[in-house]
Order: sequence, then structure tokens, then C-alpha cells
Amino acid sequence: MSGSQGGQAGQGRPRRLAVLISGGGSNLQALIDAQESGTLTGAEIVLVVSNRADAYGLQRALQHKLPAIHLPWTKRSQQAEAEEKLAALFALFKVDLIVLSGWMRIFTPAFIERYPWRIINQHPALLPLDGVGDEVITSDGSVIPALRGLHVVGRALEAGLKVTGCTVHYVIPEVDAGRVVCRAEVPICEGDTEEGLYERVKVVERRLIVEAVRRVVNGGVPGAPPLDPARD
Repeated sequence: MSGSQGGQAGQGRPRRLAVLISGGGSNLQALIDAQESGTLTGAEIVLVVSNRADAYGLQRALQHKLPAIHLPWTKRSQQAEAEEKLAALFALFKVDLIVLSGWMRIFTPAFIERYPWRIINQHPALLPLDGVGDEVITSDGSVIPALRGLHVVGRALEAGLKVTGCTVHYVIPEVDAGRVVCRAEVPICEGDTEEGLYERVKVVERRLIVEAVRRVVNGGVPGAPPLDPARD
């Protein structure tokens, strides 16, 4: 997945996306809709993979005639084989960018290091712009904790925060610690439940994932290299 051709997606062919999911695929649908409407240019979805056979996102892909593959990986013992199969798929489909959209598996450091600056992930909380540290400065100058890992929507409520949000970031071996591609805030309202707040976060996520892919493929992420195409 490396090449000497450089620059933005406007130079040469559109960048080829693999979208990895574990569930319903609402953010995958947002990408599909943006691609089909022409609002996401310079990128095309060429592969959808789920580690769960019952993930509705696979049906979404098939409805739009996109290659959709179930790759069994629900147990730790399946990880090594799954990662090798994924690598083969990425090579076969000449994938330029890997989009983790509700993908509930954590890759080994060795796998991540095969694809530097080529994996992005959605996270339902705000993270530091440079990926470093345990605090986030919000738009009004407030300082809140950076919530990494699982159950972050509930943890935001438990911490009594006034604002949370969602982030799309580059993936590095450390969990939820890569440079931010883009992020957006979601206010926490009095009486919010975890379920209700998460629904509002997901609405923003659907817009944010499209903007994130647009920025990556067009070289618009400060501090990140341009996304070169894979070798044909």
C-alpha cells in the first residue's frame, strides 16, 4: 500500500476505501450516500468487511453492489489469521485508506505499523488534537478529560461533563492516541440518558466521517502526509 505517486486524490485515480464494521453500518451508509450523491469526491468504497456475520452493514453494502465480506473474528484466538486475511484483501483490492467505522476489534501493533497514516477510526468522545495527553480543550476554552477506550458516552455522563462529542483520528499502536483528523462537540443536556446522548452523538458522527475521509484523501490534515495511492 505504498507508492511513489504523491499528492492529493485529484492527481490520478480516486483513493480506494475499505470500510470495516461490526454492526449496523449507519456511518457506512453516510459514506455510501455521500459517494453516490457526489458530495464525497476523490474517494470510492471498494470493500466492506465485518467481523460479525449478522452485521446489518453487510446488507447495506450488498444493496449498493459493494463487495461485502464476513471475516470471522470474535475470539482472541482468531486474531492472527484474521489480520493476515485482511492484509491479503487490502492488497487484492488495492486499498489506499482503511476506515474503522464501528469496528469493535483492536489490531496488533505489528498490523497497524504496516499501514502508517492509512487507518482512521471513529471514536464517540473528544480527543486531543495531537493525540497526546489526558485533557481536551473545548471550543469555549474549558478543559475536560480525554475519554479513551470503551463506554465513553456513559463515562462522560458519570463525570458530569457539559460537553462531549466525537472524533475521527489516525490509528497508531496506542489506543485512541493518533493525530485527530476532525472532531465535533455535542452538548450534554440536563436529564440526558446514555442512550439518548449516544443517539445525538451518532447523528454528528455520520457527518463527521464523511468530512474526515474528504480531508484525508485531499491532503487536508495538518501534520499528516498526503495519502499516496497503492501500487497498481
